[in-house]
Amino acid sequence: MSAPTADRRATGVFSPGRAQIPQRTLRTDNWLKSPILTNLGFAAFIIYATVRAFMQDHYYVAQYNYLTPFYSPCVVKWDEATQSGCIPEASHFGQYLPDVWWLPYAAFSLPFLLLFRLTCYYYRGAYYRSVWQSPTACAVAEPHARYTGETRLPLIIQNTHRYFFYIAGIISIINTYDAAAAMWNADGFRFGIGNLILWINVILLWTYTLSCHSCRHVAGGRLKHFSKHPVRYWMWTQISRLNVRHKQYAWITLGTLMVTDFYIMLVALGMKDLPIIP
Repeated sequence: MSAPTADRRATGVFSPGRAQIPQRTLRTDNWLKSPILTNLGFAAFIIYATVRAFMQDHYYVAQYNYLTPFYSPCVVKWDEATQSGCIPEASHFGQYLPDVWWLPYAAFSLPFLLLFRLTCYYYRGAYYRSVWQSPTACAVAEPHARYTGETRLPLIIQNTHRYFFYIAGIISIINTYDAAAAMWNADGFRFGIGNLILWINVILLWTYTLSCHSCRHVAGGRLKHFSKHPVRYWMWTQISRLNVRHKQYAWITLGTLMVTDFYIMLVALGMKDLPIIP
């Protein structure tokens, strides 16, 4: 970043008390690599998820009872005349919303899951650097003249993360129900490749959700004497072990969500699902 000029506000990194360095940074490594890869990863998921959420087709396989997590719970009313809306068999928890083009079939879950990840402590650190540029990287001057933290809009919304954690837990229970329900169809018990993918996705989603910083705080964050609460201390210890890899789980679950949805879409389009247990 160039040195401040007379007409530039003398705040933030341009304050009189800060070192006046003409270079943007003195780092010699490829510090742009991380934010660029992060942006590309986020963009890939956002584009795929948006397209699939509004396709409103190929989300359920009646033969195997497969329901993609991008459409769960499927709550848009089925219209027999137009053959649109959630297929009744795919609506495990009822149908409540009108069938309009701008409303995703899983309108009860997708916004909350988006906000849960958007306010996640790891995702904050990732997009603060790659999108918000605060800062782009360590020892790299940020472009903002002022920084107010998470005390004003829009960043003050980050403080709602603990509430979205509870909702994400409920949605994980729904996804678990979907995976369990998919093991039975009209012919009885069956376990195929799609079931394996569904269960891997659910287990990893639970791992990501339970490794959340808010979950760790709920388990033991307010305890002053661990010795007086051995069960909660044990829970806090186990969650802390998961929390160490929260970043990896955050990225892995983006991938498993896309793989699960894509596989179910292929089967809905006519691809054969191979049975593991017929």
